[in-house]
Parts: sequence; structure tokens; C-alpha cells
Amino acid sequence: MTLKIALAQTNFLVGDIAANVDNIARAAIHARDELGAEMIVFPELSLTGYPAEDLLLRADFITEANNALYQLADRVEGIALIVGFPERDGDKLYNSAAVLHQGAIVACYRKRALPNYGVFDEQRYFTAGNQPCVFEFNGTFIGLTICEDVWRQGIIEDNKEAGAELLLTLNASPFNSGKIHQREAIICSQVKAAKIPLVYVNQVGGQDELIFDGASFVVDADGEVVFRAEEFKEQLSVVEFDGSHPAKSTCAPLYNEISSEYQALVLGIKDYVRKNGFQGAILGLSGGIDSALVLALAVDALGADKVEAVLLPSRYTQDMSNEDAVLEAKALGVHYHTIPIEPAVNAFTGMLADIFAGTAKDATEENIQARCRGVILMALSNKQGKLLLTTGNKSEMSVGYATLYGDMSGGFAPIKDVPKLLVYRLARYRNTLSQVIPERVIIRPPSAELAPDQVDADSLPPYDVLDPILERYIERDQSADQIIAAGFRREDVARAISLVDRNEYKRRQSPPGIRITSRAFGRDRRYPITSGYRGIKSPG
Repeated sequence: MTLKIALAQTNFLVGDIAANVDNIARAAIHARDELGAEMIVFPELSLTGYPAEDLLLRADFITEANNALYQLADRVEGIALIVGFPERDGDKLYNSAAVLHQGAIVACYRKRALPNYGVFDEQRYFTAGNQPCVFEFNGTFIGLTICEDVWRQGIIEDNKEAGAELLLTLNASPFNSGKIHQREAIICSQVKAAKIPLVYVNQVGGQDELIFDGASFVVDADGEVVFRAEEFKEQLSVVEFDGSHPAKSTCAPLYNEISSEYQALVLGIKDYVRKNGFQGAILGLSGGIDSALVLALAVDALGADKVEAVLLPSRYTQDMSNEDAVLEAKALGVHYHTIPIEPAVNAFTGMLADIFAGTAKDATEENIQARCRGVILMALSNKQGKLLLTTGNKSEMSVGYATLYGDMSGGFAPIKDVPKLLVYRLARYRNTLSQVIPERVIIRPPSAELAPDQVDADSLPPYDVLDPILERYIERDQSADQIIAAGFRREDVARAISLVDRNEYKRRQSPPGIRITSRAFGRDRRYPITSGYRGIKSPG
């Protein structure tokens, strides 16, 4: 007997249960009427969106979600729906999946493996289930799992022992670079060992700093991927089964590493702006590599008509910076302004002149320039209802090479998790699509241009030294001794680690940014601000 299963790779809005129910119903009706599907599978916690975080602690929110499930069961007939929802049972809450068919809930599964590492906090909210769930549909016995379940040894096998001939798994698996290959490899290996086909439906879209990349897939009993949906796009697909055996279908190609990172950043900006109701985006365009990349990302995400650039030159801004900023704005077709900051800087320094008398110029005067820019950009953002994008990268955020209430001012930080060397690679990648970033921007030494002839290398180790040190210390939790043993100079390691350790207070006040590495600041890495720990000890 054949069975047509629809994979609903969907983009939900966390917290908007009514809108999510409407989206589920529309997708189910379309799959039934236009694609001939008899069953449709949605991602994990599709009723509430994922992750709903502390909304899950609200009794009224959980009540609304549970009521919506029954309403959905009555609303759509003629197709079975597999829907993720937070199930309340007494004083316990479960991350569950319900099977809705012909107006009834015919089966319900409670997630057994609750991840509590990295970006996941599921044990804060949920109680783990302890039983497999197998139901019969059109002559096929089908087991249910949710996300982390299929990464853990034994749970797939438990379903098979309980009689499952086919496994459906609902997922909200967030993106980081290389994750899709790891995901498929682990699941294909598990499936091959258990000899049971599996349908993997993943969420797609941006949710604050997290990106969900989709790439839903179907694996046959031999562990071969026989269908794959596209990455980073909503998609409704149907795969036909002969009993429990999936027919081979279209496998969308996977992006390579650099293109997937770029697409993740684009999707993150697009969804943050759209889901939060902004009219578009605005950013300061300096003529440097970071703001050049953010402008290109914003235009690719929102369209040129929704993006505005502002040039904010000071007395230290080189002519070539202004020239290159204008060239990029014109190449991308965005509206831009030039607002010199010198009048504002003079006003502030004049107000402080008596108090500063007798002191040498230092970072204070540099920071005043950055803060003048921040005030201007925030004023434009407030007036126009556009989201102010900051342009700091991960290397800068790591070592505090940024000004609070200055270049850190804004609502969203798209490249906050993009190390400087990757900024260059992404810029070159973008230019392979169309030449929008002037070559001079890519090859010139980076500079904040807050002092005469200033370059980043005056204050920091070269980025080809700094970035690998930061990656080992931040993402791998390596000690200073381990990093030095890998061939890095002690003085470079000591400086980098010292800067990371003492700048947690800045990172805590920075806007949210898109996570693309395996360890981002924010949900992934939570260190105390006030701390006696030092990653490297002072000599002697």
C-alpha cells in the first residue's frame, strides 16, 4: 500500500500561536488538495515556535497552545497531521508530538532526550518522556521521535522493537557552519544500523540569534538519503512510500561552507526585521570591510529600497574611505546620506575642555567620536522605524575593540559571530555573485579611523594570528598552555586572552547577533562579568 507523506519545512513566529495554527492548517490543506498527501509532518513545537524560552513558564501560554491543538484537530480533516506542541499533564510539561486525524488526537509522543548544552535549555522547561510511541496508519506502523532523540543511541532501536516500520522525527535543529553534514552523517549511521527508514523534518527561519536551515530529508533503511529539501527556504514536499519504503526523489544540493554561512546571515537579517515589524534597516557605512559586508547582506535580505546607509566622516576619515563607501552604496542601489560628525565632536570636547584640561588625549576622545556616530544613527533609526544594524565582528567583540554606546549602538549585530578573517572570505564570496565591494576595501589594512594613521594592528595582533587564538580559547575552551603548545607566541596568547576575559561586560551589553559558529557569544557562552578567573596567569 502506498503512502504519501508531506514534509512541511516551515518558518514559524515564536509566541504567535494563532498565526502558527493558520499556517499549519493552510499547509495541510494544500498538501491534501494539491499534492495528494495523506499525512503531513511539521517541525518540533510548531504550535508555539522554537525556542519559546520562558514563555513556556507561563500557564496562560501553555493553556492557549493546548487549546489550539484541539481546535486544529477539528479544523483539518482528510489528512493526518503530526504537530509539535508543549503538552501539560498535571504539574509537568512535555515537549510532545501529536497525531491529529479525523478530528481526534490518535497518538501522542513525549520527547525522551532533552538537550541541555550549547544553545539548548530544555531541562529548564520540560520533563523527559520514557516510552516510544508507535501508531498504525494505512497499514504501516509508524514511530515518532523529536530532534535530540535521533542523536542518542538506543531510541531509534526502541521504536523498532516496539513495532515501528517507519520513523518520523520533528526537529528544530539550529544552524552552525558544517552542521548539516554532521546531522546527516549521524542520522544516516543510526538509521543504517537499525534498518528502519526515517523522515526528518526541520524548521527553517531566523529566531533572534538562531538560524534554522531546513534541509529536511528522508533516509531509506540502508542509510541513504533519498530526498532532501532546500536549505534556508520554506518548502512543502511530498515523498511517496511503498509501505515503509521511500521512493527516490529529488535531493536538493547542499551549499558549500562559505555560501551556507552567507545565506544564514541573510536569512537572519530578513527574519529579524520582518518578525519584529521594522520598516527596513539602516547602518553606518565607513568605507571599511565590516560595514561593506553588512550592507551587502542587508540588501540581499531586504532589498535595496528597504536599506539606508549613512556616511559619518570625521577629520580622521581618509578620502578613500568616503569614496569606497559611496561606490558600494551606488553599486547596491541604496539611498545614502553624508553627515560629518565634526560639529558634534567639537561640541562635546568643548563642553569637557575645562575638566579635561591638563590631561593627554587617549581613547576617551576616540570614543567620543564613535558615540557621536551612535547618537546620529539611533536618531535616524527612531525617526524612520528602521532597525539599526551594528557592524562589529566576532574578533572585535571578543577583545572589546568596540565602543559602548558608539559603534555598538543598534538593535541587531549581523556579523557578531563572524571572525575577521571570515569577514574577508564572505566579502570575496559576495563579489563572485556581483561586484559590489570595492577591491580596495578588501585589501587595505583595517582601521577604526579614530586617530591619525590608525590601523587595527596598532592595538591587536594580526588577525591571522588573533583569530585562531580566539577560536581555540572561545569555541574549544583550550587553555593558554594548550594554545601556546600549538605554536602561538606566549605574548600574543596572553594579550588575546586577557582582552577576552576583561571585556565580558561589553559583550553583555551588545545587541543580539546571528550565530553561525559552534560557540557564539550569548546563548552559547555565558561567563560572569565579575570574576577573579584569568585565562592566563601573570608572570611571576
